[in-house]
Amino acid sequence: MSFGDPNNPYGNQPSPGYPGYPQQAPQGVPPQYGYPAQPYGAYPPAGMPGMGMAGLPPLAHWGERVGAWLLDLLIIVAPMYALGFVDLARSDDPETADPGIFFAVGVVYFFVMGFYQLYREGKTGQTTGKKVLGISVRRERDGGTLGFGMAFVRKIAHALDSFACYLGWLWPLWDPKRQTFSDKVCNTVVIKVPKG
Repeated sequence: MSFGDPNNPYGNQPSPGYPGYPQQAPQGVPPQYGYPAQPYGAYPPAGMPGMGMAGLPPLAHWGERVGAWLLDLLIIVAPMYALGFVDLARSDDPETADPGIFFAVGVVYFFVMGFYQLYREGKTGQTTGKKVLGISVRRERDGGTLGFGMAFVRKIAHALDSFACYLGWLWPLWDPKRQTFSDKVCNTVVIKVPKG
């Protein structure tokens, strides 16, 4: 009677694999820990700890999304108005004052910062507000970032959220994937990510 390899008295017994995970390595090969190999930015398989529905990471709550939007709005708009008020304070008659150089600088800041935030959202999934609150916009199918072009299209698609009495902005409150109308059109989700 043969017992096989004398260095492996238990033989090559099958390991109880889990769906989506590779079988255990043969004896003598060190085990590989962590998630199975995936494309960069892709979601781990469904059913893993901490995963939401259909294999999505935990989705951002409506309040987190609103908080990030308000913070971004403050960062982009507040300096423009502050500089406009400086112009008003410097004028002889605030009632008849025309926009001055400070307001013009504020408008330039508004467009530059708006472009920068859009660039960041496309490249990393996060504006400054989203980064502070630990949320990120990602493609629904694979978890990748949108890229500048798609981030721009998503911003334009937010008009759909406003058309029906602003219902699209509230849609994440009851939607299973917490998507606005623009998220549905662009196939995006807003997920929670580590802060910092």
